[in-house]
Amino acid sequence: MSNSLKQVTTRGILWSSIERFSVQSIQFVIMIIMARLLTPEDYGLVGMLTIFLAVSQSLIDSGFSQALIRKQNRTEVDNSTVFYFNIAVGFALYLLFYISAPWVADFYGLPELSLVMRVVCLGIIFNSLAVVQRALLTVKIDFKTQAKASLIAAVISGVVGIMLAYTGFGVWALVCQQLVNLGINTFLLWIFSKWKPMRTYSWKSFRELFSFGSKLLASGLLDTTYSNIYPIVIGKVFSAGDLGHYTRAQQFSVFPSSNITGILQRVTFPVLCSIQNDIDRLRGVYRKFLKLSAYVVFPLMTGLAAVSFPFIRIVLGEKWMFCAVLLQIICFSMMWYPIHAINLNLLQVQGRSDLFLRLEIIKKAIGVSILCLTIPLGLKTMCFGGVVSSILCLVINTFYTGKLIQVGFIMQMRDLFPTLAVSLLMFVLVLSLQWMTENLYAQLLGGILLGSGFYLAVTRLLRFQELQELFSLLSKR
Repeated sequence: MSNSLKQVTTRGILWSSIERFSVQSIQFVIMIIMARLLTPEDYGLVGMLTIFLAVSQSLIDSGFSQALIRKQNRTEVDNSTVFYFNIAVGFALYLLFYISAPWVADFYGLPELSLVMRVVCLGIIFNSLAVVQRALLTVKIDFKTQAKASLIAAVISGVVGIMLAYTGFGVWALVCQQLVNLGINTFLLWIFSKWKPMRTYSWKSFRELFSFGSKLLASGLLDTTYSNIYPIVIGKVFSAGDLGHYTRAQQFSVFPSSNITGILQRVTFPVLCSIQNDIDRLRGVYRKFLKLSAYVVFPLMTGLAAVSFPFIRIVLGEKWMFCAVLLQIICFSMMWYPIHAINLNLLQVQGRSDLFLRLEIIKKAIGVSILCLTIPLGLKTMCFGGVVSSILCLVINTFYTGKLIQVGFIMQMRDLFPTLAVSLLMFVLVLSLQWMTENLYAQLLGGILLGSGFYLAVTRLLRFQELQELFSLLSKR
């Protein structure tokens, strides 16, 4: 990796990390406070509507965000075309969800869900107004500006949410927190980015961008729908309380895995796009990104799985203990998430959104099959099925990576195996500590110190290149 590219990547990772983890840390603390004030049923009600917000975001973006980032000669006409299309889709979706809200409430057998859905879906309109601003800032690898907007929005919305939860507003505390967050974030992106749309719309530009973005749209819709099948099934087959436990477990597992993946995706996509025509260089940079992401995510996820029980009992209390059971299982599924994402990123870099879509269809068919088999066996078994599905999908994801740049499943596993082995040893070591003491704080704090010390010591002793890369990145910033 050249010095200039490394500097751009380092700066991007730094500010993307600041945005993700400063915001998520604040939201994490806020979520803990609100979870103590609210009930699993309150979270379950909002969890039932997650799929509508997620699908709407995929439709609003329509792959245009990635298409704009990838296009080397984008124009103001391109930007404005995407902007107006997003607004039209946003308002159309809100109208659709507003009308269908009573039917959704009937599906779950919860009449109060109708009004909640009509209010919470206002966030769709806020999202539609900021897609282009985020894309243009990402093109510049300017995550500092995005970090400022996200941080301010998280703090203000968090204060609003806690106040409402404390005064007994229940599920409406969660709804208002979400809307305030989206509204302020969108407003600040408009102020900070300084980009304003032109009064123009080009069907030629639309067709050009959509030819690439449409495949990503279909893939995104498929992935979003599949990702939210679990909340739909749990809410329908089990109860709002069970869904509340599941969504909290998923949120805890997402904090390290999905956020680090998001950082890497946002940075690696424009960086890899800039060297997309130099296959040898692309291959080398790509493998570095894979190994570095695994070095960070694998121990975080196995460590979280190991301390899940004392962690949940201390942070949320005894009423959330079933959440700890689910969290321990889900962590072993989510630990592979960054590897999936970076493999799929490469297909976008190479302009192969057709292969991207094909892979998504195959993987989701496998995932749905496993889900159908595990539903009668209970919620825990469904989560174990998610682990199996994640590993099978990894094999599928790496197939075209091997075809395009000769970095297939075997090579990737060879690169990642040392990190995986040390992470699993750390998991066993931390888990064994809980058999030696019943003190929750000793289990949690001791497990964190023992696990992190063991992992760093072993990887340093074995001279892991990823550790040196991290030290190099940190020392330069």
